[in-house]
Amino acid sequence: MHEENKVAANGCGKIRSGAQNGAALLALMEKTGYSMVQQNGQRKFGGPPPGWEGPPPPRGCEVFVGKIPRDMYEDELVPVFERAGKIYELRLMMEFSGKFIGVCVSLDNCRLFIGAIPKDKKKEEILNEMKKVTEGVVDVIVYPNATDKTKNRGFAFVEYESHRAAAMARRRLIPGTFQPWGHTIQVDWADPEKVVDEETMQRVKVLYVRNLMISTTEDKIKAEFNKFKPGVVERVKKLRDYAFVHFFHREDAVAAMSIMNGKCIDGASIEVTLAKPVNKESSWKQHFNGQISPSSENLLGFPNKEDGTQKSLGKPASLSVRLNGQHSPGPPEVERSTYPIFPGIKLTPISMYSLKLSHFSSAVMHLDYFCHKNSWAPPEYCLYSTTSQDGKILLVYKVLISSIADDSQSYFMPEKLCTTVEDAKELAAQFTLLHL
Repeated sequence: MHEENKVAANGCGKIRSGAQNGAALLALMEKTGYSMVQQNGQRKFGGPPPGWEGPPPPRGCEVFVGKIPRDMYEDELVPVFERAGKIYELRLMMEFSGKFIGVCVSLDNCRLFIGAIPKDKKKEEILNEMKKVTEGVVDVIVYPNATDKTKNRGFAFVEYESHRAAAMARRRLIPGTFQPWGHTIQVDWADPEKVVDEETMQRVKVLYVRNLMISTTEDKIKAEFNKFKPGVVERVKKLRDYAFVHFFHREDAVAAMSIMNGKCIDGASIEVTLAKPVNKESSWKQHFNGQISPSSENLLGFPNKEDGTQKSLGKPASLSVRLNGQHSPGPPEVERSTYPIFPGIKLTPISMYSLKLSHFSSAVMHLDYFCHKNSWAPPEYCLYSTTSQDGKILLVYKVLISSIADDSQSYFMPEKLCTTVEDAKELAAQFTLLHL
């Protein structure tokens, strides 16, 4: 937007020209001493303010303000926001529109997800490629393929020095003009890392070990971690190419982390960190950036606040009727369509765990996805049966959820029976999601 060529209306309904706009902004800068720079669709006011000494404010000091009317500029916004405290920096996007603003704590995410990367590319190659076209790159996190450690998994995470640097990089990469190695990459925000308070982390005595070979056994891992001090490992739980190593005492876990990080087991260089405990009481609603809208709660199967009934997780209404004994109005069923595969169309192998929540319409898939995201063991389904008065076989599943990181287990079983295995499993998964 070139506001010098526009005629804008301010918040009081008065029409002001581009020249008046410029005069108002110039007066603001002269009054406050702040600088103003515009680039890449953003206009930055301050950062740092005049007389600022020391480093920038730490993460967690930024808020996101949405739905700002198009006709409002810094000269009107700054006085409003200054009521809350001294402004370090204000970045105004030039595309915002609307009538009401919304304010929430900014996630301050500094990490981008980059998908559809050629699997033969090494960390250094990806790092150099990202540095060529974006600024502020700090690191690249690449995960080796579970079965072939010479290849990556087709995606990487790029860490930037600040949220602003990551946002600018995302804006530059999304249009698709950047094609490293002749490939069109996928770009999105990475899921924010779970933050665990320091007091809780001081009690952790479980190590998270990744980059293991698929063939490496739990006994082999236990033996390797017992080498530096025999008998310190309580048990090991391995899932594909990562594992959780439980110790009897925290001091032994910390010592083992220092000694074993970077060591080779069965030819694979492992990475070892302290496992992060998961709070089951709040983890489901905090999942996916910590935000769930009312419609999302319905989709996920949370009770209806008005009538207390359980809503279907995107399943057809007929299933809701069969499971609940009555029809409970829910969101529209997830769109299911088929599209032709034209000759020459490119198909890219991906993991289901790299998809978004909206791609799943089954509670069973939701539960599996949720457990994976929280580094829990996959849900275990135990099938039970009984016979109805008219001789029908009725079925119900009990679900076991194991949080490997903090060594806890929970069982969930709905209070309704089903006539088919598929409905029984779906109901059990719905019930479990409701109570996690």
